[in-house]
Amino acid sequence: MASQWGRIDDDGTVYVKTSDGERVVGSWQAGDPDAGLAYYERRYADLATEIELLESRLASGAGDAKATWNQAGALQDSLADASVVGDLAALDTRLRALREAAEAKMAEQVRAREQARTEAIEAKERLVGEAEQIAESSTSWKASGDRMRAIVDEWKQIKGIDRKTDEALWKRYAAARDAFGRRRGTHFAQLDTERTAAKSAKEALVRRAEELSTSQDWRDTAAAMKDLMTEWKAAPRASRADEDALWTRFRAAQDAFFAARSAAFAERDAGEVANLKAKEEIVTEAESLDLSDPRRAQLLLREITGRYDKAGRVPRESVRRLEDRMRAAEQRVRNAVDTQWQQSNRASNPFLAELQARLTEAEAKLERARASGDAARIAKAEAEVAQRRSLIPS
Repeated sequence: MASQWGRIDDDGTVYVKTSDGERVVGSWQAGDPDAGLAYYERRYADLATEIELLESRLASGAGDAKATWNQAGALQDSLADASVVGDLAALDTRLRALREAAEAKMAEQVRAREQARTEAIEAKERLVGEAEQIAESSTSWKASGDRMRAIVDEWKQIKGIDRKTDEALWKRYAAARDAFGRRRGTHFAQLDTERTAAKSAKEALVRRAEELSTSQDWRDTAAAMKDLMTEWKAAPRASRADEDALWTRFRAAQDAFFAARSAAFAERDAGEVANLKAKEEIVTEAESLDLSDPRRAQLLLREITGRYDKAGRVPRESVRRLEDRMRAAEQRVRNAVDTQWQQSNRASNPFLAELQARLTEAEAKLERARASGDAARIAKAEAEVAQRRSLIPS
């Protein structure tokens, strides 16, 4: 019994046809030769199916290239002794191609691993560079510290680097982390020193403010308090807790002084309002003097003037108005006295009449000077009036 790829001779020996001739692959003694050839052909089909499965898994990526290469080689080696009937040369060609494909896939995988390794190294080098930059110049201490810790978490997620390279990169990162820690420690140590000095300076300002808080020298102390506030703003800050506590004391001292000053000014203002009312009544009294007896009016005016002077301070805006009214009332009485004197003495003493006329003229000049507000002019006019009066006997 014979077929395209094999035969069974009369004694049951099974042959397969190869490029080198026939080769014995087995024996069939069980009966029908056709059944025997079919059996060995099925074994060939099983072998072809196994090869096809390897080809499919490699092409899909499900099969490991190295394992496929080894398995294809083992199958290729087994073809010389395989107990099958079929086109062994075709299987050998397929297996050779499969091994070449597996080799290409292995080379691709090597390149991919190298690429992944390169990318992993670059990723860790970027992390190291970032850490070194932070260590060299960053002053955002909290954010930078958080970033340093986050770099470690990112570092652990990067795989595929050989141990030697990974350890070298880690040493660079660790050195950067330590350098950052030292620089941060130095910064905060210096900050503590500065804050201690700031605390001492502001404690001195607080003590000065507290000493001044009970002063009643309102003007000078108010200026001193403002100067202290300027110094406070210019001084460096202490720690938050110290700064808040010292500010509370400093502000309390300032508030105590200015509250006392406000109360004193309010009391003074109330007193000045009362004084104003009293002086207005006194001025009204002076303005209402009866001039029918000028000498008596002059005596009453002296008493009224004494009470006016003792009545105390009045609001500044009312001083000029009251003074003007009081001077006008005084002048009214002087004019009445002068008129009476002139009437009684002019006829009998022409010299005195002339002196009185000059006095009246000097007093008119004084009123004009006072109306001008010129201090030098007023002083000169007052001196002239005094000199004129001194010449007239009482």
